[in-house]
Amino acid sequence: MDSALLLWIAMGYLLGSIPFGIVISAVLGLGDLRKIGSGNIGATNVLRTGNKGAAAATLILDGAKGAIAVFFAQAFGPEGVAQWAGLAAFIGHCYPVWLRFKGGKGVATYLGTVLALSWPVGLLCCATWLFGALVSRISSVGALTAAMSTTVWMFFMARVDLLITGTILTFLIYWRHRENLKRLKAGTEPKIGKKS
Repeated sequence: MDSALLLWIAMGYLLGSIPFGIVISAVLGLGDLRKIGSGNIGATNVLRTGNKGAAAATLILDGAKGAIAVFFAQAFGPEGVAQWAGLAAFIGHCYPVWLRFKGGKGVATYLGTVLALSWPVGLLCCATWLFGALVSRISSVGALTAAMSTTVWMFFMARVDLLITGTILTFLIYWRHRENLKRLKAGTEPKIGKKS
């Protein structure tokens, strides 16, 4: 693995590891996000504070981490590094060094990454997430449905060059949601906006 690729992977990881949910919650005086609701650092848990604006800002900024990593790699990096940079940003969000590798589920960063790699595929994944979340009223259902659809949309939109990255992202989304899957099976997964 050459030094340029390692540099872009490191850049993506460090960008992805910025815990915007924690920062926004602290700045707005909402408390330590890790001690609220599920303890997750993402937008869904920020919503449990009751501050919809903070949740929306977290969603946008977490998504931007993946998108910016891809865009910068596409603009300034050698050919082929953009997918690596986006994947690294996703991993950085899920396993941030600053938080002892205890991060979020990565859904917003995943969507931002896919949007930047292929906006048609990204929009279809966003629409799938929205459909799953609206129908079920459960955030994790939207995320899992969108993740499962990723490689399908990549195939139908003729972006087979992204299939490996899409497969990795799907696997990691499901891995990060393994406790959610258990709660879904048990019927105890909380609805969107529920504070506990």
